[in-house]
Amino acid sequence: MILREASRDADEARVWDILRPAVERGDVFCAQPDGGQAGGLAYFWPETARVWIAEDAGRALGCFYLRPNQTGNGGHVCNAGYCTRPEASGRGVARAMLAFSLDEARRQGFRAMQYNFVVSTNTRAIATWERAGFEVVGRLPGAFDHPTEGEVDALVMFRRL
Repeated sequence: MILREASRDADEARVWDILRPAVERGDVFCAQPDGGQAGGLAYFWPETARVWIAEDAGRALGCFYLRPNQTGNGGHVCNAGYCTRPEASGRGVARAMLAFSLDEARRQGFRAMQYNFVVSTNTRAIATWERAGFEVVGRLPGAFDHPTEGEVDALVMFRRL
């Protein structure tokens, strides 16, 4: 598997192809489920973010973004988000993207990483982040309107780099 930085011109369709199932399910991201490619990419790939794609034999299996969590005096903390294709589940794609993103964040001079809104029902992701040293530092009661579970909590997770 290789990880490479995505190009807006060349890779928007590839990134959307990875994101689309998760966005349309509406169970892990706050992107509007019926917002289409424009809405999904506006959520996942705003101007402040850089995006990477995980590929195996030329097939895009996952993607992640990295961006400053805040500006000014909060700019030393970055934010990241990850998405894998359903068929890539269990193949170590998320773990590889996480490890790469932590190294890249350090390379860019960030001193910590924060996930602002981890849906509490996304237990596989939470376990992955906790194994990597992230801690739950906050809980937002009922902050996510899950399509099948109703209102569920969102977690704030943090790790120093």
